[in-house]
Amino acid sequence: MRTIEILNPGVMRMTEREKPQPEEGEILLKIKYVGFCGSDLSTFSGKNPLVSYPRIPGHEISAVIEETGNSVPEKFKPGQSATVIPYTNCGHCSACKQKKYNACRYNQTLGVQRDGAMTEYISLPWQKVIVEQELSGIQLALVEPLTVGFHAVDNIGITDIDTVVVFGCGMIGSGAILRAHLRGATVIAVDIDDSKLEVARKLGAKFQINTKTQNIHKELNKITEENGPSVAIEAAGNPVTYKSAIEEVGFAGRVVCIGYAKEDILSPTKLWVQKELEIRGSRNANPADFDAVIKFLKNSSLDERILISKIIDIQDAPEAMKQWAENPGKILKILVQF
Repeated sequence: MRTIEILNPGVMRMTEREKPQPEEGEILLKIKYVGFCGSDLSTFSGKNPLVSYPRIPGHEISAVIEETGNSVPEKFKPGQSATVIPYTNCGHCSACKQKKYNACRYNQTLGVQRDGAMTEYISLPWQKVIVEQELSGIQLALVEPLTVGFHAVDNIGITDIDTVVVFGCGMIGSGAILRAHLRGATVIAVDIDDSKLEVARKLGAKFQINTKTQNIHKELNKITEENGPSVAIEAAGNPVTYKSAIEEVGFAGRVVCIGYAKEDILSPTKLWVQKELEIRGSRNANPADFDAVIKFLKNSSLDERILISKIIDIQDAPEAMKQWAENPGKILKILVQF
């Protein structure tokens, strides 16, 4: 079967591997679409400390059930459309004991700590497979990346009385914007790319700030009558936006951090105390977040194509990744079609 592998930093190729067979309790999936994620870009660029090489990337999955192994519940049948929860959890660590399976100490995400789904077939435990017949193949591939932003919004308890600023309007930030808007909050989108800010507007961001051309402090003061937003979501993974989130959020505000910054930040810690800030990390997503995104996609009139920068064939994946690495700011989502 055809497989996309990152052999070393900067080297991605299409290779051949043997088709897997479903083991006890596993489902063999035939892949339809897989999305390229920011973690895949980091792996390709050699900036992901969790990855060893060679590595098959991919954990944003749209698939069809090909075959089921022994001990798989009868509700799973060949031909059903499905997506996947791509994280593992041990069930025993301190996070799992609190039912925060998304933050399992020993998590292994597909395409990061273990080989992913950028391949024609993959076999996975049935507990990680979500059958969903009402969504299209493209919609199923968008479920997992949207869950991360949904989880962050629910994690920090956003409601309709909040004013929320989202730093970074990539796919993760888009999910946060969408969920915050659905919660009734006033959403402010911040990015350096006008095309992403336009998508953010369509997703529900009432205000958009381009920090290349606008002064973020002045704009936020104008919007919030100098109170600052009640919630800041960092979804860019940049030391500058991490610092800005802490500085710009209002007194008694909440900051939720999704992005992995490549460098540590120097921040005036007095603001944490003076503002009595609640600062929280947000990682991956839980099954309830998958349910929420699926429900949204079923009932929404949103044209999900606004979230997709391009759809490519498998043989074009190496060149597409190379181009993305050279110009990361312009890409929202690349889907690889099998």
